[in-house]
Amino acid sequence: MTPAHKAPRRGTRAFATTWWGQAWIDALEASTLDAGRLARGRTYARKGMVHPVTCLPGALKAAVEGSTPWPYDAAVHVPILTDAQWDTLLDAVAARAGHTAALLDGEVPEDLVADAASAGVPLLPQPHELDPECSCPDWGYPCKHAAAVCYATATHIDEDPFLLFTLRGRDRDSVLAALRARRRAASTADSAAAEDPGAPAPYGILARDAFTAWDGIFTPPSQEAPGSRDAVAHLHPGGPEHSPDPRPAPLTAEPPRTGPVTLPDLTALMRDTAQRARGLADGHILTLHLDAADDAVRIAAGASEKWFHRLVTGTGNDPTGFARLVRAARHGGVPGITTARTPLTPDPAALAAARTALDDSDEPMPVRTWRNRLTLDAQGIQLRYGPDGRWHPYARETLAGRTDWWPCAPAHPDPLAALTSARTANGR
Repeated sequence: MTPAHKAPRRGTRAFATTWWGQAWIDALEASTLDAGRLARGRTYARKGMVHPVTCLPGALKAAVEGSTPWPYDAAVHVPILTDAQWDTLLDAVAARAGHTAALLDGEVPEDLVADAASAGVPLLPQPHELDPECSCPDWGYPCKHAAAVCYATATHIDEDPFLLFTLRGRDRDSVLAALRARRRAASTADSAAAEDPGAPAPYGILARDAFTAWDGIFTPPSQEAPGSRDAVAHLHPGGPEHSPDPRPAPLTAEPPRTGPVTLPDLTALMRDTAQRARGLADGHILTLHLDAADDAVRIAAGASEKWFHRLVTGTGNDPTGFARLVRAARHGGVPGITTARTPLTPDPAALAAARTALDDSDEPMPVRTWRNRLTLDAQGIQLRYGPDGRWHPYARETLAGRTDWWPCAPAHPDPLAALTSARTANGR
C-alpha cells in the first residue's frame, strides 16, 4: 500500500470521506489526550512527509520524515483476531449476500460492523487497540510520526476496506476464499434439506430455544404429576415401560486410567459447560469469544489448585503471570482479565470524574495518571478502569522475586470504594 496523493490540507475530517475511514481517525484521536502531537501528525501527513505505508497483519509501518536528515521508522500495531473471532466475523459477512458485494465495491456496511461488534469481534480498531511505535526519541503515545502514519492511512482505508481485514490478520484473497467456502457449504446443506425435509438443521439451535425444549419435554421427578409418564409416552415408540428415565443420569463410567482426565474432572467440565450455556441463554456473552489462553485463566479461577498447575503446564504460560491473571479473574471476572492484560484508553470523562473524586476526598493524595491507571505511589496502590466501567484495585507486591502490580480486591464502579477495598486488603 502506498500513498496515492497527499492528504487534503484542511480539516481533521478531510483525511477520510467514508464513515469507516472517519471511524479509524476517531479511534486514533480517542486513544490520547495529547492534542498537540495529533495536530503535528496531521501536518506531517498533509505535507507528504509519510513515505509509502506497508499494511501487514497486525501492523502499519512507514518511514516518516522529521527534523533529522534520515526518516524515522514508525508503526502502529493492532491486535490480530483469533480463529474463533474470524469465524464469527466471516459468518456475519456471509449472512447476507449484499455484504460481500458491498465489500467488493469498496463499501463497508454499517450493520455488518455493528453485528460483528455486538458479538465481540471489532473489525474497526478500538482506541485502546492502537499501539504506536517509533524510532524517534519522543515518548508521546502516540508520537507525531506514528500519528502521521494513522492519518495518512485513512485515505487508503477509504479506498480499500479490505485493508481493515489485513490488519486483523487475513488478506483479501483469504477472506474471499473463506466466504466462497461458506457459500458452497450453505448450498450443500440447502440441497440436503430439500432431499430430506426431516433432516436436522446443520447448525443446531439457539441456547435459549434448547432450554425451552428441555423444559417442555423433561420434567424433574419432584415436579411430576401422577400419570406424567404416560404423558410423554408418545415420544418413545416402545411405550412407557421402554421410555428412558427423564432424570439426568450421572457419569458412572470411569475414563481410561491411562489418560490425564478423571471422573471428577469430567464432572467439573460438564458443570462449567452447563453454567456457560445457561449464561449464554440469558444473554451473557462475555465468555463466548475468549481465546484458549484466557479461557484457561477463567477455568483456573474457579477450579482447584490441581487444575491450576495442569492448566499452566498445558498452556505453556509463565506460572507467575498466569497466577496474576487468575487473581484478576477472581476479583473482576472476564473484564478483570482484559484489565490486567491491556493498558486501555478510557472515556476521558470517567477518568476526570475519578481524579476529582480522589482530589475531593478527606485525604487528598498525589495521583499519577497513565491511560486507564491511577497510581498512588506513596501507598503502593493502583486503580485500573476496566471495560466494564468499574475500577479494579491493584497493589504492588513482590512474588517469585518479581515486583509487579497485582489485583487485590473486587472491582467497584466507585473509585473511592475501590481505593478503600485496596487499603483494607493490604492492611492500610
